[in-house]
Formats: sequence, C-alpha cells, structure tokens
Amino acid sequence: MRQTTNSVLMIRPVAFRMNEQTAVNNYYQKVLDGLLPSTVNAKAQQEFDTFAEKLRAAGIDVIVIDDNLQTDTPDSIFPNNWVSFHENGEIALYPMFAENRRRERREDILSLLQEKGFDINNVMDYTAAEDHGVYLEGTGSLLLDRANRKAYCALSPRADELLFLEFCEDFGYTPVIFKAFQTVGSERKLIYHTNVMMCLGETFAVVCVDSIDDHQEREMVLKNLKDNKKEIVVITEDQVNNFAGNMLQVRAANDKRYIVMSASAHQSLTLMQIEQLENHAEILSSSLDTIEACGGGSARCMMAEIFLPIS
Repeated sequence: MRQTTNSVLMIRPVAFRMNEQTAVNNYYQKVLDGLLPSTVNAKAQQEFDTFAEKLRAAGIDVIVIDDNLQTDTPDSIFPNNWVSFHENGEIALYPMFAENRRRERREDILSLLQEKGFDINNVMDYTAAEDHGVYLEGTGSLLLDRANRKAYCALSPRADELLFLEFCEDFGYTPVIFKAFQTVGSERKLIYHTNVMMCLGETFAVVCVDSIDDHQEREMVLKNLKDNKKEIVVITEDQVNNFAGNMLQVRAANDKRYIVMSASAHQSLTLMQIEQLENHAEILSSSLDTIEACGGGSARCMMAEIFLPIS
C-alpha cells in the first residue's frame, strides 16, 4: 500500500466565509473585521489558485472542481472531511458535524472522477450517523498510515470512537485512539480534528506531543510511530496555532516527494525542524492566510487524496 499519491481533489470556493456552524468547536476560526464577504471570497480564491498552480508546477495531478452558489457551502474548500478514496476502489462518505457542510457531498464529483478514469467499486456510506448526532469527519478526524494499516484518531465532537472503530473494521486498519487538547483562554479543550496536530508521512510523523495530555496515551502514540520506523518531528502548541500540524506528503509524476504546507506553517518551523523534514522530502508552501483565518483549516484540509485505481 502506498502512503503518498500523485492525485488530489480540490474544490474552488465560490461562497467562502467564516462558517458560523463550525466555529462552536473550531477555535482556530476568526472574523476578519472590515472585509466584505465578497472580498473574503476573492482573497480565498486567489490563495486557492496560487496554491493549486504551485502543486501542478511541482508535478502533482490536481483535479479542481468549482463549488456552486446554490448550495451555500462556505467550507467546501476542505473536501477531505466528507470523502476518502482508497486503493481498492472503495470510497468512504462521512457524517459531518455542521448541517451546512453536509451539502458539500456531491455525486457529480464522484461521477467526474469516474469520467477521468478512476475506478469506484464500492461506496461505504457512514452518513446516516448524522441522524444520531454521531460524526467522523474523514481524514480530518482520522489519519491513515496506509502502508502499516494503522489509523490514528484524536476523539472530539467530530470524531466518534465507535464509528471510528467501525471504519477501521471495514477498511482493515488497526485503531490508535487518543485525545488531543488545546488551550482556549484558561481551559483545555479538545482539538476538533486530528490533522491539525499531527501529520503522517512515509518515513516521518509531525506531532504536537504536548497536546496529548494523558501520559499513557502520549507514549502509546509515540510507540506506534516508532514501531513503524517514523522519524518524529515534535511541534509546539504555538506551531499548531500556525497550522504546522496540517501538512501532507504528496508524490509528483516523476516520483519526487513533497511535504505541502501553508506559508504560516513553514515560517513557524525552526531551522532544525525544517532540516528534519527536508531529510524526507522537499517542502512546498503557499500563503493561505485568509483561508486559515476564516476557515480554521489549512493546506492538508484542502486536498482530498485520490488513491483509486485507474482503468
């Protein structure tokens, strides 16, 4: 099983803004005072286009699909939360916490991928869990070590333990379960998505160890990573706030590896951390300031990896 892919799906926003329905437990979102919604969306589109072009220039197959105004989906720019694509031709559709995010799931996107030659053999649909107030937001909530068949999940209001275990059973992964926290005011609150504080590459892992408050859980996560020969790059909570955990390793057409992140994430890293990462792949970064501020997500969230076989 490959850990990295050459193909990613990205959704170009048309109504991007701070989503009031997700802000209740995404503490990274901010209101950009004094900017009209149209200005925020235009800035997000500009950041999106520059980012997608950088990926393409590096040899990444980027499939861009436009969002549509009718659905009013401010977070559509983060497709990895509603779908994941797997090497055996299966896809998973995930239950979403925010009602207006559920409209991001579009059958026409799946049809378009099939038209491009990707095989979809089966759909594992977990979305009925929404009726019971149960959520698991894709590869935001669960991090897949595809090569070693392990799935890491930081439990939160958007990552239900039983549903995660069901996913692991269906797709053949060993679950690694823990809780990750961030400081909000004077409180420790659950981090909403695992991929904010952790990234899994082929031969490395980026982890905010300090966010795993329980000592035994922390040691268990580190042991799993070390057992699979991952070099661990430890980041701080401050770096998490700059989206340094929200990275993704991808593979170019010529097989060259890149570690993709935002400019703010890149700038927050120390020289030693950059050196550690560059031992594994070249860093590719792009400014995503507006998207990060309003959306509370970053580079990794914007790319849904496509591992589907091609006919």
